[in-house]
Formats: sequence, structure tokens, C-alpha cells
Amino acid sequence: MKSLVNLFYVGLAFMVTSSLMAQGLSKADRSAAIASLKATQKELVNTVKGLSDAQLNYKPDSDTWSVAECIEHLAISEKALMGAVDMAKQTPADPSQRGSLAMSDQEVIGMISDRSMKIKTRPDLEPKNSFGSMDGSLSAFKDQRKANMKYVKKTDDDLRHHYFDFPFGKVDALQVILFMSGHTTRHTDQIKELIAHASFPNA
Repeated sequence: MKSLVNLFYVGLAFMVTSSLMAQGLSKADRSAAIASLKATQKELVNTVKGLSDAQLNYKPDSDTWSVAECIEHLAISEKALMGAVDMAKQTPADPSQRGSLAMSDQEVIGMISDRSMKIKTRPDLEPKNSFGSMDGSLSAFKDQRKANMKYVKKTDDDLRHHYFDFPFGKVDALQVILFMSGHTTRHTDQIKELIAHASFPNA
């Protein structure tokens, strides 16, 4: 009987420990991530709304992406970044690594959205007419963003204690999702710069 009681307490301790380890997302973290994903998508869509084919494909020089190319890059990157979240979850949640994070949430968003810092994208993320048209690219972006937001709303994954190593340093998995938002802002601002260019088509 005593051994059964001891076994019960061992099992109870294991369940409590497991519960503490698998904390999931806080309500504040979940709400902030979803709000950021929604807001940056809305700003992007509003910025490109009503642009003509000439405007969507305008390039001031051969080294600058067009509006359409920016949208395609965002669609490709959105899926790739969610892949980084999946990679982060492959290793066990580890609260002890939080002290090694490179940046705060706001610093992650600010770093990637800052257009004064030039970043060379990976070849696999460069636009190459992957979706057939700007409408195809925008639809792919919206579909992936919708899936990403659904994941954030529903997941019980402990995203604060899974990690991914970017070239600039270690972030947690939720910060990868916040990086998506900052990345969207970065290229929305790039699109706005194109629209403001002196030779941008009037129609």
C-alpha cells in the first residue's frame, strides 16, 4: 500500500512539473502577436490597393524590386518564417536559455522593420514569379498569414521556451512570429518609397 501511495505522489509531481514546463502562451503575448499580424497585413493590403499593372511592376532601376516583387517576397518569406517556428519546436522547451536571447520583442520588430539597415535576402526568398501574378502572390500571403494567425490563436505550444538562431542571434519562437510582422512593415515601407518615387507612374 505504501508503495502505491509513493507511486501516486511521484506521478502527481511529474504532472505538476510537466504542467509548469508546458506553459503555453500568456494571454498578453497571444493578443499582442495576433494584433501585430493583423495590423501589418492591413497596412500592406491598403498600401497596394488599386495600383495598376504599370505601378505594380515599376522599377526605378534594375537593382530595386517592384511592388509586385515585394509582395511575392513577403509571400515566400511568410511560409519560410513559419517553418522556422516549426524548427524551433523540434527541441524540448528550455526556460534556462531565455537569458541568451539577443533582443527584446520590440527590438526584434524594430531591427527588421528599420529600412536604414540593408539586408541581403537569401536566394530562395528572392522573387521569381512563384505565384504567376501579383494577385497570386497577395493571395498566397493572405492565406499563409491567416494560417499563421489561426496557429497563434489556438496553439498550446510553449513558444517562449523554444528557440531559433537567426544570423543576428537567438530568439524565441514567438519572436519569430513577431519578426514576421516587422518584416511585413519593412517591405510595406519599401513599397511606399517606390510609390513616392518621382518617376512612379501616375496610373
